[in-house]
Amino acid sequence: MAGVQTAVHLREQGWPGGIRLIGGEPHRPYDRPPLSKAVLLGKSEDASLDVDFGSLGVDLELGREVTGLHTGSRLLETAAGQVAYDHLVIATGAGPVEFPGSQGVPGVHLLRTLDDAARLRPVLARQGEIVVVGAGWIGAEFTTAARESGCGVTVVEAADQPLPGALPAEVSADMRGWYEQSGARLRTGVAVRSVEHGGVLLDDGTRLTADAVVVGIGSRPATGWLSGSGIELGRHGEVLADEGLHASAPDVYAVGDCASFPSARYGRRILVHHWDNALQGARVVAANIAAATLPDGEAESAVYDPVPYFWSEQFGRFIQYAGYHTAEDELVRRGDPDEAAWSVCWLRGGALTALLAVGRPRDLAQGRRLIERGTPVDPARVADAAVPLKKAVVQS
Repeated sequence: MAGVQTAVHLREQGWPGGIRLIGGEPHRPYDRPPLSKAVLLGKSEDASLDVDFGSLGVDLELGREVTGLHTGSRLLETAAGQVAYDHLVIATGAGPVEFPGSQGVPGVHLLRTLDDAARLRPVLARQGEIVVVGAGWIGAEFTTAARESGCGVTVVEAADQPLPGALPAEVSADMRGWYEQSGARLRTGVAVRSVEHGGVLLDDGTRLTADAVVVGIGSRPATGWLSGSGIELGRHGEVLADEGLHASAPDVYAVGDCASFPSARYGRRILVHHWDNALQGARVVAANIAAATLPDGEAESAVYDPVPYFWSEQFGRFIQYAGYHTAEDELVRRGDPDEAAWSVCWLRGGALTALLAVGRPRDLAQGRRLIERGTPVDPARVADAAVPLKKAVVQS
């Protein structure tokens, strides 16, 4: 998404030069969200992006793995030879974290690519027993699809509640019942010792048998190919981009899951592994490449400082999240988590910093605007689910 949208926006910005879009997969560029939903369930055969690359004058080079970068000579290394560039956009995304020792074990799956989804479809069709390692976003979405297909599912999570790292335990605890309601079994507070053919062995000595194991324990920026390039990377392996998404070498940019950026809005550098980040960041990269061709002083650098946005469909619920919260922010609940629809807000200095909405899209839409503007709100009115968030604003 990040690479394709950068190419599209470059043409919209009037970029006159050649554009080469290089991808390691053999497939035409596709959208990832349907992979854990319609494509996985066989409801759709195609997730390709509706982009006419020919009419845009974009050259697709698919199935071409990039292995290295020489910023001094402006050359990419690939198995098919070197590629020269004037401007380079790094949009390699993130790759799934594999469970140690599970590589090559029969019956063990990841879910990140179109090929991964294709391999999992017959697994679901057999309606067997599946163990899912990890109760994060992808684990919950896969479990939803597997239960819809009639599979038995046991989810194992080392943390005490689902969605560790994404949400505080006091919020995610309200979601654990969703697994039981769907007919899935959720085991928390116990780690997987090893993934084996035919199941997993837990740290407490329990062995869970399964026809297949799906590992969903996170992702890391796909930046290993940048080793020795001089491009500065962060502690997660992400490209350290600046506020205009420039990397640490001339005319090199980074966008999407593979890059972090400094946010003035939140006062820290953030790394966002979500679809909307790839979509929005591409506009800024394209604007800055187009501006770089103008005479000095004729264009200002575009700045990237979004309100991050994410959604997930799981267990019959539509979940949306906007913003960025920390443990220091004040947590305010809106509505009863035992009901079908509720929200959680985070406040700092009297203003919203983030919002999680379960079945309350109006809360999300109004809250996102309040976050963008930094508008002061009344915590008591925020906590009243009957009061629209736009009416929780402090009146001056």
